[in-house]
This record gives sequence, C-alpha cells and structure tokens, in this order.
Amino acid sequence: MSELVLVTGATGFIAGHCIAELLTHGYAVRGTVRRLGSAKTDHLRRLGGPLEFVEARLDSDGGWAEAVAGCSAVLHVASPFPPEAPKHEDDLIRPAVDGTLRVLRAAAASGTVRRVVLTSSVAAVTAGNPHDAAHPLTEADWSKPEQATPYAKSKTLAERAAWEFVEEDGRIELAAINPGLVLGPLQHPDPRSSLETIQRLLDGGMPAVPMLGFAPVDVRDLATAHRLALESPKAPGNRYICAGPHTWLPDMARTLAAALNPDGHRVPTRRLPYWAFWLAARFDPTLRMALAFVGREDHVSSAKAVDDLGWTMRPTAETVVDTGRSLVEHGLAKGRR
Repeated sequence: MSELVLVTGATGFIAGHCIAELLTHGYAVRGTVRRLGSAKTDHLRRLGGPLEFVEARLDSDGGWAEAVAGCSAVLHVASPFPPEAPKHEDDLIRPAVDGTLRVLRAAAASGTVRRVVLTSSVAAVTAGNPHDAAHPLTEADWSKPEQATPYAKSKTLAERAAWEFVEEDGRIELAAINPGLVLGPLQHPDPRSSLETIQRLLDGGMPAVPMLGFAPVDVRDLATAHRLALESPKAPGNRYICAGPHTWLPDMARTLAAALNPDGHRVPTRRLPYWAFWLAARFDPTLRMALAFVGREDHVSSAKAVDDLGWTMRPTAETVVDTGRSLVEHGLAKGRR
C-alpha cells in the first residue's frame, strides 16, 4: 500500500506541482480544498494515480482531524498570498499563523504523521537584513518582523510559530522550505500572483521594465525539494532556501524577448525610470507593493539544500522561458503583435 501524504491548499500553484511530484514517485496523495466538488481540482484528477480530496480551511478547525487521518506526512503548502497590500496586516498574518498551527496540531494528534514539510519563503530570511553578493543570506538568517512587509511578516511569524510548536510538542518532525520567486509552467489556466510579473511583460501591462530583482526558483524544482525534504533523514529540524542567483527583471525580459519575439510577441526590454514606476504605482495596488523593492538585490544561498538533500535546480533562463510559453499556451498572456 502506498504511503499517504497530505498536501494542503491542493489547488494552488506550488501544491499542484508537489502533488504531481509525489504521484510520480509512488505516493498516495490527499489534498485539502476549501470546497469539495470544485472544478479547480479537475487538472489534478487528470494526473491519475491514488489521489483524493477533503474539505478543510485554514480559518477553521473543522476537517483537519479527518484530513490527516492515516497520513504519514504532511506538506503544508497553503498560505495566503495577496495580490495587493491588505488593509490591516493582521488580515494576512493571523490566517498564516493560525492556519499553520491548526495543521501542526492536527498532525501531532493524528498518531500517524511523522513529518511535516512547511512551505515558508525567503521572505522569512531577507527582510531587514543586508543584501551583499559576497555574503549571501543563509538559513541562519531570519527576517526582522518590524522591518518587513505584511506578507514577509506573515511568513516569518508563521514559520517561527511552527518551530516553536514542534519544539514544545515533540511528537512530529519539521522541515521548512524557503523558496524565492516561484516561476515555471502552469498546470491549468489559472493565473497566480508569483507569475504576474512575467505575465505583465507578455500582455502589454508593462510597456517598460522596472529595476526589480529576484532570486527565482522553478516550481518543478521546488516540488522536488519538498519531496526530498520529506524523504531525507537530514531534513528534520532544518530550513532549506531554494532559490537561484539574483536576477534583474530587465535581464528576464531580454531572455523572454529572445525566445518569444521571433514568434510575434513584443516583450519590452526598455528600462522604466523610477519616477514613471512611482507614478504608475499610485493607480495600481500591485505595483504599489513592489515600489519599495526597486533597485534592491536578493542574495541567498541554496548550498544547504544542495548538500543535505542532493537538490539541483535548472537554469533561471530556462525557467523564465518556460513560464512565458506556458502563460501563452494557457491564453493568459496573448502578447502584443
């Protein structure tokens, strides 16, 4: 009988690829959804293999005991990801922290779950810390909540709460995965916040390119990291940054233009001055969130994931092109011809 793993937030971008990775490697999967019977699971059902769904929400205790019953492990992937800044930071922080603790409490009480792999973020590593290419941040670094955006604060406090719970409870193992900007192909035509930057380059929503920088990771490689953290004897008690080298958005745009412009797309490569970005951000909540990050570099090290888990990631340029092509194929970025 296949080992049963629970994946929370099954219809999400990262979770969907984690489910595919687990099924490919012989696991049985149970996924949590907000509502059973939703068409949002159709693409996952088409994967085939031993896959079932249960109803459980991060904002309610109901359903979690049933969700973890009989599972040997949990990938806790679900977490709020807002398209714009919340009216109050607690609108984001409380669901992230409380939802994480609900999952951990249910896992610890199940009597069958031995390990939880938590999807955190480099946002729980970088905020308030120096960004130095010569000294990249590592898993020993933690974001400073008082200097973090609401999203980074929610990821930091949720991960901190998870480690504190496991240390005090003692019944389950915990490993955390801290990805950078998650890019890569979609499994179905449902736009995700982490792909919006690439989408805007393709659909004319970004006529010029602001000086934003990221440490990207391919969602397929990220799914592999989750599975490896589930399996590796070295993983319990550890955080793992999964992110590539710092990459400027103008460089991503040039990579996309070289690959897609010959097909009739017109990916912009001209730099957007800060004043123009500031002006646009006054009318666009998503750009307003990004304004504080203009010109900032993210330098983090994935050496620990490589050493402990044997993890590898594909080149960023390949991921960027695959992301663009996937958006086009799913009709989410028709481009300007």
